[in-house]
Amino acid sequence: MSERIKTGIFGLDQLMEGGMRDNTAVVIVGSSGTGKTTFAIQFLMHGIENGEQGLYVTMEESPEQIMKEAEMMGWNMKEHYEKSLFFIHLKGQNFKKMIEEKLPQLVKARSDYDIRTRVVIDPMTPVIWATEDKLLQRELIGKLFYTLKELGVVMATVEEHSSPGEMIGEDVLLPVYLSDGAINLEYYPIGGAFNRTLKIVKMRGTHHGEGVYPYIFARGAGAIVRSSPVESRSDEGMSYDEVFDEAIKTAEFIKAPAHVMEKLKTMKANWTYDYSPEEILQVIFDSYDLK
Repeated sequence: MSERIKTGIFGLDQLMEGGMRDNTAVVIVGSSGTGKTTFAIQFLMHGIENGEQGLYVTMEESPEQIMKEAEMMGWNMKEHYEKSLFFIHLKGQNFKKMIEEKLPQLVKARSDYDIRTRVVIDPMTPVIWATEDKLLQRELIGKLFYTLKELGVVMATVEEHSSPGEMIGEDVLLPVYLSDGAINLEYYPIGGAFNRTLKIVKMRGTHHGEGVYPYIFARGAGAIVRSSPVESRSDEGMSYDEVFDEAIKTAEFIKAPAHVMEKLKTMKANWTYDYSPEEILQVIFDSYDLK
């Protein structure tokens, strides 16, 4: 099996034979509120934390706004800005010209660097809306994926406006079809702990989980997918702080990397769920192969 690129999205890699294949394009499809941008930032920052570079192609929000939003989730993108993290802001630009002329030039210029680059396109919906001509849409999306995949793994977010009963909205069928992998996020604003779910629609060349998996967001860690039932000890009588303290103590004992320690401490300081974090902490430990 070829080397897998870890997404850094806790619990997700276990569903995809350890991660994504290199030089592939994966779309994260979901309606507003599902956390598509958080998935994209988490994927990018995991690479940067491990010595890779990140290229963020933003179609709407400015780099400053994206970095501000990332900070709210506990990621410091600013310290990597223009060092290992680079932005291309395309709002209001001619997508056709950018995709056909400027992006290939950029990729060619970067091909001299012998360093893995992760690419995020967030969101790519404006490219779809740029023309009603399906043939031109297909050409633009195909070229966008083909060009950027030369750099490494591409993760693109797509806003979905599906009708009741549809698994995938008609408006996003084209990027899903042209991608190597597609992950569908759903959000049910009904309260409760697990009102967000994830389903892997396709992942070429990969045996992947076929269930519907709940996920949560935790400040400091980002998205955490409950990919399989986790055996947990009874934490009856322990406060949530004590559960975190035990996890932090264990991480220190097994010499976990500094950025992992930071995640655990930030999670402890910001845990707002009314249930024990033990199962979620176990997913994080498993993701980092911390035993």
